[in-house]
Amino acid sequence: MDRFKMSRNTTPLKTLQVRVRDRHAALLSRMAFEVNQVWNLANEASYEAWHVPVPEVGYIQGVWRSAFDIQKDILPIRKARGFILPSHTVQQVVAEHAARRRQFKTSKLRWRASSGSRRALGWIPFKKGSAKWVNGQVR
Repeated sequence: MDRFKMSRNTTPLKTLQVRVRDRHAALLSRMAFEVNQVWNLANEASYEAWHVPVPEVGYIQGVWRSAFDIQKDILPIRKARGFILPSHTVQQVVAEHAARRRQFKTSKLRWRASSGSRRALGWIPFKKGSAKWVNGQVR
């Protein structure tokens, strides 16, 4: 019976279920599209750093880049493409990408389709202080 007891160090999680108004749907769809684009940029940057082409030899193993290194490369691209994502969201996406690469021990993950019938589900990560509950609304 002891193995079914909850540990005292568990942190309760609270999941909010909110209704998104139609006027915000276009903005959230664009942000989800950009999150998928940032994921794909991080995927490409990590793969190119890991597989270095050598003429007449093929490819050699390169360096394993951290989330911080990849993020430095992505931030200028984000500004050049005119993304509306804030920088902390880009940090969260790149950190999630790096965590999954470490978890699966691979230099390249699957691409996230940003549009079309097979597009990936939209997710927009937020840091702790960026989403606030004000007057019964999430801002």
